[in-house]
Amino acid sequence: MSRHFLFLLGSSRPDGNTELLARKAAEQLPAEVEQRWLSLAEHPLPEFEDLRHDSDHVRPTGGSTGLLLDATLAATDIVIASPLYWYSVSAPTKRYLDYWSGWLRTPGVDFKATLAGRSLWGVTALAHEEQEVADPLTGTLNHSAAYMGMRFGGVLLGNGSKPGDVLHDTEALARAKTFFAQRPPLARFPYDS
Repeated sequence: MSRHFLFLLGSSRPDGNTELLARKAAEQLPAEVEQRWLSLAEHPLPEFEDLRHDSDHVRPTGGSTGLLLDATLAATDIVIASPLYWYSVSAPTKRYLDYWSGWLRTPGVDFKATLAGRSLWGVTALAHEEQEVADPLTGTLNHSAAYMGMRFGGVLLGNGSKPGDVLHDTEALARAKTFFAQRPPLARFPYDS
C-alpha cells in the first residue's frame, strides 16, 4: 500500500506555528507520498453525542463528519497538528478524537480494524521552554494509537508563541527533516509489559 498522509490542523488560526512546523516536516516526504491537509476549523464537527448504547448508528455521508471519516479511513498516516492548549490538544482536535468513539460503532466501517497497523503522528508548538508540559498531549495521542492497534511516531515539538516563532527554533527544524523518515513502532500503553 502506498503511503497517504492526512494532516489534520487543529489550530483556530491559519498558518500558526504548529502548521508551519508540520509543513516543514512534510516537505521532507518523497514526492510520491500523497498528502491531504484538512483544517478542523474549516471543517468543524458538531458537538459529539455519545450514542454508545444506542443501536441507531449510521455512517455519515456528508458534511464535515463524512469528510473527516472518509479522509481518516483513506490515510495510512494520520498527523495530528494541534497547538498545545492547556497542556493537551486543542478543542477541535479533541472533538475529532471523540468522534473515533462513534466511528468504532458505525456499521460497515470497521474503524478499529482499518486503522490497526497504520501510523499516528503528532506535531505541536508550545510557548514553554520545558517540553515536558506537552506530556499530556503526547499521552493522549499515544494512548489513542495503542487502543486502536496503531503505530505511534511520537510528537514533533517546536517552540513558538508569536506567529512565525517556530521558524527560529533550529532544533525543531532539524528534527522536522527526519521526523517522518522512521517506521514507528506499535503504540503501547505504559503499563503493558
